[in-house]
Amino acid sequence: MTRSHLIAVSATASVWDGAERVRLWSNYVRSLEGAGLVPLIVPPLRIHEVADDILAACGGLLLTGGEDVAPQLYGAEPHAAVTTTHPMRDATELALFAAATARRLPVFAICRGIQLVNVAMGGTLLQDIPSQHPSSISHDQPGLRALRRHAVSLAAGSRMAVALKTTELDVNTYHHQAIDRIATGLSVTATAPDGIIEGAESVDPKWWMVAVQWHPEDLIDDGTPWAGGLFAAFGRVVRHEG
Repeated sequence: MTRSHLIAVSATASVWDGAERVRLWSNYVRSLEGAGLVPLIVPPLRIHEVADDILAACGGLLLTGGEDVAPQLYGAEPHAAVTTTHPMRDATELALFAAATARRLPVFAICRGIQLVNVAMGGTLLQDIPSQHPSSISHDQPGLRALRRHAVSLAAGSRMAVALKTTELDVNTYHHQAIDRIATGLSVTATAPDGIIEGAESVDPKWWMVAVQWHPEDLIDDGTPWAGGLFAAFGRVVRHEG
């Protein structure tokens, strides 16, 4: 096993069945394995100085979905709809992202991950789409996680458009927050029909940093031509295959 195959994967921790446990949706693991990568799961940590040591052993970073990013991190008062935050996870992921940025390691960020990246780089968030950006599209729809709910348009020539070989696709959606002000250093490369930002990438052509609001880890087996495309692209760049 080489360093370039190991991916640091952020996880959460919560009380389940009477004990606090580290938790990660297993489809992230399956998606990474399908791309020829091996996950190194990183739970919320009290000691954030180890983030650089963790990334020194890895070829990339995957930031996963989960709780809301604390509004205080982008200078906002919490909206009434913000009910689940995890300060220790915020701090751990910010430290991991800072270490990955310094090393220019490939970063793939999903759902909460795109929001964390935007905040880390100086942007802000819509704390509650239904009340702050009313739309005919429901971005937090219950039901099957792999059910594609709305369209997304990708910027031609963007890393994600190249990886998925399309500029239009339908995605699954279950989030009540999204990027508001895009951070300096990021470019919006995917949007929903109602204007909600669905994807962003680093403007640095030498740094593969791709972030999406939908959940590609739940779509790898749905049979569409682009199923697994983002994870496959992540795997190639981590292994320096182009």
